[in-house]
Amino acid sequence: MNEVLIENWNRVVDKNDIVYHLGDFGFLNVEEYINILNRLNGYVILFQGNHDDQNKVKSYLRKGMLEFGGMDVYAQHHPPEVLPICDFCICGHVHQNFKFKILKSNPSIPIINVGVDVNQFTPVSTNSLLKQYRDIKGKYCRLNKYGEYKEI
Repeated sequence: MNEVLIENWNRVVDKNDIVYHLGDFGFLNVEEYINILNRLNGYVILFQGNHDDQNKVKSYLRKGMLEFGGMDVYAQHHPPEVLPICDFCICGHVHQNFKFKILKSNPSIPIINVGVDVNQFTPVSTNSLLKQYRDIKGKYCRLNKYGEYKEI
């Protein structure tokens, strides 16, 4: 499986791209971990996942606010229970549980799963994320006559 993931990654990621990996990079020892990172195109920024404590590789980012195409994007491994002020959120961790999710507590901010399980085992580009965001907002998040967002 590692070889498929590396091939898919290098097919869509150029050597100068920046990739935000949202945790659980692998169940590997440090040498295997570094070997795989060295085979991947792009600059990889690692977020801490719940399994990354086991691989003895230090991932320092736990969450962060990114900007893509003028949109504020909150990123962390687990889908957040409470959303900060942002346009949308990206997460991993949930495998195939959902492609995107809208919290009843804040239905104007979708949470998009960027995990490989729901993305053909391939990294997701910022252009694809922005398109997904626009599609979700257009189909599922609309203001009702009271100015409230409701799923449609």
